[in-house]
Amino acid sequence: MNLDDLVRLRRARDTMDRDYAEPLDVPALAAVALMSPGHFSRSFRAAFGESPYGYLMTRRVERAKALLRRGDLSVTEVCFAVGSTSLGSFSSRFTELVGESPSAYRARGHEESAAIPPCVAKYATRPVRG
Repeated sequence: MNLDDLVRLRRARDTMDRDYAEPLDVPALAAVALMSPGHFSRSFRAAFGESPYGYLMTRRVERAKALLRRGDLSVTEVCFAVGSTSLGSFSSRFTELVGESPSAYRARGHEESAAIPPCVAKYATRPVRG
């Protein structure tokens, strides 16, 4: 993979990081990277070790965890706030990445993490793909 491809792939990854709540799909992200959808998907996986969809869902679950810790939104509201369009798919992916359902995560106390600096909390609470 050449340097220009990596720059374009990072641009698409940055778009996912910034616009995770928008309706992003492989063709839209491929357009950002100036690649065909198939080439983009293969190149993204080769460069970052996961599919574009997997990366985007990890970002959405990461943001959902922060919203659920706040406790002022329902699981359904959080689902739609992070860009998911299906509560069932969101809950399944959340449970897969976090190890507990969004409802259980929201109900659990999070006071122990209140004193942790946000940059450390983001790293420590990042969903990990198995």
